[in-house]
Amino acid sequence: MSHTIQLEGHGIEFSCEPAKSVLDGALAAGYEIPYSCRSGICGSCRGRVVSGKVEGGLGGGLTAEEEKSGHVLLCQAHPCSDVSVEVREVRKIDKNAIKIIKAKVYKMTRAAPDVTILQLRFPAGTRVKFKAGQYLSVKLEDGSFRHYSMANPPHQNDSVELHIRHVPGGAFSQKVEQGLAVGDQLEVSIPYGDFFLRGSDEENEGNKPIVLLASGTGFAPIKSIIEDKIKAKHERSMVLYWGARRPEDLYKMDLARKWESQLPWFRFVPVLSDAQPSDDWAGRTGYVHQAVMVDIPSLGSYEVYACGAPAMINAARHEFVHSCGLNPDAFYCDAFVSTKTSASQTIQAPTVAA
Repeated sequence: MSHTIQLEGHGIEFSCEPAKSVLDGALAAGYEIPYSCRSGICGSCRGRVVSGKVEGGLGGGLTAEEEKSGHVLLCQAHPCSDVSVEVREVRKIDKNAIKIIKAKVYKMTRAAPDVTILQLRFPAGTRVKFKAGQYLSVKLEDGSFRHYSMANPPHQNDSVELHIRHVPGGAFSQKVEQGLAVGDQLEVSIPYGDFFLRGSDEENEGNKPIVLLASGTGFAPIKSIIEDKIKAKHERSMVLYWGARRPEDLYKMDLARKWESQLPWFRFVPVLSDAQPSDDWAGRTGYVHQAVMVDIPSLGSYEVYACGAPAMINAARHEFVHSCGLNPDAFYCDAFVSTKTSASQTIQAPTVAA
């Protein structure tokens, strides 16, 4: 039996079966609410249960305070009754905007010991509209999909650039390393995701300064965002903190340095977590999100866009909000997740005194 899900304050409702998460029900109905990892880790899809019951959705990217106030992770929460939830944003999905394309491999570059930059070209005359920061899906031979952020800006829309980190046993990264060749074709569907600058598709772009936070290949969508803003002659203040273990893992550091030297509105701070004496590293060390906290102890007037490892994103979101005064709704993220976790607790909307 399906239950009715209402998105509080948006005049939207849809049906959702108990076997589906609230997020999956929304997507199936043609509505996109904020989400990223879909594994209950990053916290992007948090929403507050106003009425009704859901099962699952606790832990992971939620704080104890959020759980107490009725927040759940909608990618893991399944309806047990009709439910009304508050969400940060909702957009109608334009299903006609999703294109399935046979893209051809035209260049492969080993950018770091465990990173390959893969460049795919679309068939002649094919161009795809997407927002800087979004991702595509690659279809594998077994019918499964792998998701990768596009590193090229939207005006370069006859091809895509993907930054592939090699994961031991990874189905696609292993193929890239051992079996993929220039000239091969891949089926991709594009675009997906809500990791993009807010205000960038409106006439009057927001004026809050921006912290861009990346770990590893989380640099890919950040690159797309910055190059899009360069094309638009943007002047909104941005600072990029890019974290990695060793210097060679900052595989596009020369490009980031070039941006910093040429753009008055852009600053770059590389941070290494495992620098060795042989690296001769004179820059910042430690956890990348903590470097942000040292430099900008008050984040109340900022927007943060974080991309990379879930552990980094969780730590950044929690500490930025609770220690630096960041508005929770001003933290946007894209978590690169390879494993799936779940929760099974039952949550009921809290009683609110009249």
